[in-house]
Amino acid sequence: MFLRIENSHKKKLVGLQRKMTFESIPQETVVLWKQFMPLRKHITNTVDANFYSLQVYDSLLKIQEVKGTDEFTKWALVEVINFENVQNTMESFELDGGLYAVFLHKGLGSEFAKTMNYIFREWLPKSDYTLDHRPHFELLGAKYKNNDPSSEEEVWIPIKEK
Repeated sequence: MFLRIENSHKKKLVGLQRKMTFESIPQETVVLWKQFMPLRKHITNTVDANFYSLQVYDSLLKIQEVKGTDEFTKWALVEVINFENVQNTMESFELDGGLYAVFLHKGLGSEFAKTMNYIFREWLPKSDYTLDHRPHFELLGAKYKNNDPSSEEEVWIPIKEK
């Protein structure tokens, strides 16, 4: 499940955002991506064909303290070369670079909680790292297949040395 530690560069991203709670993730995520996907073809100057599912938490995420009603912002995004010609239906997001622990989630989205539990309850406490207060994201590349048991996506967790 653990892939690597990577120092990511700053990224320019364009897409849509939506406020949601941990309880509403399944329903609200579907709404967000259904809004985004028809608009993505109008985004020019994309870097590649990857998608970013990005989460911004108001405070440092402490998995043992998370409540279902806690609110955060989720984004559906693509990386672009620059922010020129961003349509007024889209928003720009600049993701600062930094250190990330990268994991591989294989399987259905309904099994994603198992991956997150492993990361936050097993890997992180035993590692030489602690969570950093920056956005978390999933990189949805060529092997990502929505609602397919053979789907693969990378999970990027912001970290810093203890």
